[in-house]
Amino acid sequence: MMKSESTSLFGEQTRTISLSLAIVLGLILTVFLARWIDARRPPIDPAAADESLYLNGKTARRISLGFNGLAADWYWMRSLQYVGRKIMNLPDNVVLDSLEQLNLRLLPSLLDTSTTLDPQFLSPYEYAAVVLPAVDVDQAIRITKKGIEANPLAWRLYHQLGYIYWQQHEYQLAAETYGRGAQIPGAPSWMEAMKARMAAEGGSRSTAREIYSRMYEQSSDDKVKDMARRRLLQLDALDQIDGLQKMMLAFQNRFGRCPTTWKELEPVFRTMRLPLGEDGAPLDPSGTPYIFGKTHCDVQVSSKSEIPVK
Repeated sequence: MMKSESTSLFGEQTRTISLSLAIVLGLILTVFLARWIDARRPPIDPAAADESLYLNGKTARRISLGFNGLAADWYWMRSLQYVGRKIMNLPDNVVLDSLEQLNLRLLPSLLDTSTTLDPQFLSPYEYAAVVLPAVDVDQAIRITKKGIEANPLAWRLYHQLGYIYWQQHEYQLAAETYGRGAQIPGAPSWMEAMKARMAAEGGSRSTAREIYSRMYEQSSDDKVKDMARRRLLQLDALDQIDGLQKMMLAFQNRFGRCPTTWKELEPVFRTMRLPLGEDGAPLDPSGTPYIFGKTHCDVQVSSKSEIPVK
């Protein structure tokens, strides 16, 4: 082997070893950083159901020793674990965008810290747009706008901010946000269409269906995709319930009473080719039988269904 080739090979091996050591060192420092943070956590108030934030974003950034990406990932995982622990005892049909009954006071700070450590980390911004409006809408807007400022070419963040405004019935702000996002190079044509739809029919089910369809298509987070899928099922169920309520009204007008069982309506259901359960009840879009509401003239989604009840 020639001397130059030997030197080149030695240099390549040295670089490989150096990179490997850097990765190992980074992992070790991340572990020590986590332990250092844990050791300095304020004591938890036994009367409180929540925790206290380990460190604010700026402090965590200063002590991360250049491994901001790893520290951001750590805080992001803590965010997911924090929410996951909170929802363990909730019904199965509760979705991410309706967690207002939980005391998630730590979540805004966790997401804010993750995005301060790594401003280009897009997943926490998306999570903030979906989950935080039910917890603290002002924080949801602030963090999403923070993401837009740090990532001005990320059109998806405009979609997520528009979604927050839409949820708050701020249809004009939603339209303006989609319009700004539509101007970004690479933004899909439907962003401009969403601007027009928000301005014309922001509160309609068709607009909601469009928003959740796009969210399902564009999200890389499985939990967000599942939320969007279940919201789409809910919209289909609402359309079905409207039709079923009309049948109930027609039955009441004809017989002067509500049906006592689903079997009384089964001939009509079969004529309309509705899928039915064993007791003759029509099935919702998830395949679960509908149930009677407060009276037998009302129809509602069963608590056993995966479709959200609200």
